[in-house]
Amino acid sequence: MRLTFHGAAQEVTGSMHLLEVNGQRILLDCGLYQGRRGDTYARNLNFPWEAESIDCVVLSHAHIDHTGKLPNLVKQGFSGNVWCTAATRNLSAYMLLDSGYIQEKDVEYLNRRRSRKGEPPVEPIYTQADARETLPLFVSVGEGRPVPIANGVKLTFHNAGHILGSAVVELDIEEFASGKRWRVVFSGDLGRDEIALLRSPTIVSQADLLIMESTYGGRLHGHYEAAQRRLRDVVCRTARRRGKVIIPSFAVGRTQEIVYALNQLDAQGDIPEIPVYVDSPLAVNATDVFRMHPESWDTNVRAFLEDGRRRSPFDYPRIEYVREVRRSKQLNHMTEPAIIISASGMAESGRVLHHLKNNIGQAENTVLFVSFQAQHTLGRRILEGNGTVRIFGEAYDVRAEVARINGYSAHADHAELLAWASQFDRGRLQQVFLVHGEAEGTSALAKELREQGHGNVVAPTLHGSFEL
Repeated sequence: MRLTFHGAAQEVTGSMHLLEVNGQRILLDCGLYQGRRGDTYARNLNFPWEAESIDCVVLSHAHIDHTGKLPNLVKQGFSGNVWCTAATRNLSAYMLLDSGYIQEKDVEYLNRRRSRKGEPPVEPIYTQADARETLPLFVSVGEGRPVPIANGVKLTFHNAGHILGSAVVELDIEEFASGKRWRVVFSGDLGRDEIALLRSPTIVSQADLLIMESTYGGRLHGHYEAAQRRLRDVVCRTARRRGKVIIPSFAVGRTQEIVYALNQLDAQGDIPEIPVYVDSPLAVNATDVFRMHPESWDTNVRAFLEDGRRRSPFDYPRIEYVREVRRSKQLNHMTEPAIIISASGMAESGRVLHHLKNNIGQAENTVLFVSFQAQHTLGRRILEGNGTVRIFGEAYDVRAEVARINGYSAHADHAELLAWASQFDRGRLQQVFLVHGEAEGTSALAKELREQGHGNVVAPTLHGSFEL
């Protein structure tokens, strides 16, 4: 059995891990790499294997850095099953089509610039049509229901609590050549006990090999109650200045969490009566999927609804979901206080760029970050205090207040990762591979895992391969 890490290896993007056993190739996640624009095109266009050689794909969840290369894999010849939960399938239908649209628009913009320089045009990595061709390959499986996915390999999903449909992947493997039996557990992205909207991650205690995320290794989040107070203060402070709060937010997961948080604050009378706009077609569609899966909501959501103040965690009198471009443009001309939640979460694409362009230069406004900001992204540059940033190729002075709230993170922090890992039987667990984390955080988590008694902890490098 061989395990090779082709993405999210000492970085927080492009999750993609190849498991080879019994002459078969199983791909754990197939995520889009996000980072420096100069690096992304070639890396997302190519695979280190022939696409038709992959027998099946297993998805941990629907975020684009875990699913976003699937249409390209299919475009290049993959035709196997894509195993996931039902909610991941529903969300991916919207997310991959949206990603295809972004690929098309990015290349359209790039080719205009290339044409002016006399350079030949480039093709999008994939299109919306390619994304549509991918969707029939999805096969959904309920949590806790073992299903054979390859010769000698059985898959079971457990709730990961990160976003709707997110799963811990458990693979029970019989290796025919050696007669060995293995249990491989892939955490995907782990959620938190404190996340208000979704159920807490399921405890998994038995594994021989563990592939575990380390996004927030070495860092701690604030508590949810503190995050609520901070959100209240930012909204109230900005409203007093007659400004707007611009929130770059991931369309799936974070947007719904922030909407629910604002719904709670509004129901309690803790924030002024100001309008909230969710300006992202993908976020609007994703919220529809969240409404379809109340079985995934946490018990506190049901208690909030039973209290009678609201009929839905995502709907209240002052919220508007914006689909049309015309309505999105109208938001730029508002003079009254407002909250605008818009994708993308790292301010790299989407409608949030227009809202930043039109609002980042006014001191009465606030840019509020509620998501992780990867290196080399516009969000990271703003958060790090750059006085001037480039948006659509133009320079803009940052005069708006810049604020950050970590308490809404959907990723387990350092202590929560350690607590989740501590549940595993150390007598059985032979190897821990740390992925989906920057080097410093991964190193900090590895150190404490070893101190916790996990002797063999490795942070693989990109394309690092291990014979097991």
